[in-house]
Amino acid sequence: MVLQRESGNKNIERLKTKKEKGTVELMKVVVLAGGTSTERDVSLISGSGIYKALKKNGHQVILLDVYLGYEGDTEGIFTRDYDWTENIGAISEQNPDIEQIKAMRPDGAKNFFGPNVLSLCREADAVFMALHGANGEDGKIQACFELMGIPYTGTDFVSAAMAMDKAITKDIFKAYGIPTPAGIRLKKGETESAKVPFPCIVKACCGGSSVGVCLANNEEEYEKAKEEAFQYDNEVVIEQYIVGREFSVGVMDGKALPVIEIAPKQGFYDYKNKYQAGSAVETCPAELPAEKSREMQTIAGNVFQALRLKNYARMDFMMDKDGTLYCLEANTLPGMTPTSLLPQEAAAIGISYEQLCEKILEKALER
Repeated sequence: MVLQRESGNKNIERLKTKKEKGTVELMKVVVLAGGTSTERDVSLISGSGIYKALKKNGHQVILLDVYLGYEGDTEGIFTRDYDWTENIGAISEQNPDIEQIKAMRPDGAKNFFGPNVLSLCREADAVFMALHGANGEDGKIQACFELMGIPYTGTDFVSAAMAMDKAITKDIFKAYGIPTPAGIRLKKGETESAKVPFPCIVKACCGGSSVGVCLANNEEEYEKAKEEAFQYDNEVVIEQYIVGREFSVGVMDGKALPVIEIAPKQGFYDYKNKYQAGSAVETCPAELPAEKSREMQTIAGNVFQALRLKNYARMDFMMDKDGTLYCLEANTLPGMTPTSLLPQEAAAIGISYEQLCEKILEKALER
């Protein structure tokens, strides 16, 4: 006999009832953002945008920092006339001071979730995941929600964990015949078993938003790049640097969105170029022959299947001067900031930001 707590499936049963009655627009939603990853600031901006969109769509929404939580009275919190974005600032050009954030929670080492976060997530009909990076995009929170019967957006904990680890992702790409740059993995303290020719890219294994990613053209830059990457992870990926054009392809429920091209005005597509307005020229749909766009979309769909992804994701690509495509990685909770790529791709086929958030949220009902 399987014992099951009534509260474990309370959210799911309520969602089914709402769907049957056609009252999905009245959902209570927690948008989870912030946290303690190097992508904290980006997550807060994503969360702010999602919060506003869902409010505009008629939902009862609150925006919570998953780590800092909410210490006030929670009675009737979903119906309060309060702007939850008022304390969200602009994205800094530098990485956020994570140690300063952690110092705000003396108990943080024993409980990652901030005050009232889990209780409010259980009270909600669904949680919209606006988290990026470690402790958010790596499957840990998703696994917790699975155990507690809390519906959430995005992929499940297994596929999130696989996609977050760039070394595992490359292994899966190779197994499924998905084109990807040649490279090696290296743990801190190890000596390379093979050398990747210069120029090469060095990146933290489980980083995101190009944090801990460096281009190395010689031995001196290579050593500095490793030192930088090892600040963020105990394992790094060193791979062939592809000279050419950069693209991205979003996939929703296995169907690829239009291809978008990213052309940084200076350097490569690093943290600053991703999130500082005007740092890159983004073209969607990308100016490519139709067959090349279809090829990239097909590969993106294959990545979605190979990594067992669900709901939505975004795949990053490079194309060299000969037209050869290389898939770099998959993002299971892609950015939803005003400059993010996925909303631009959706807009190219007539899906507004509010509609995109709604479509992503609706998938919480189906799972």
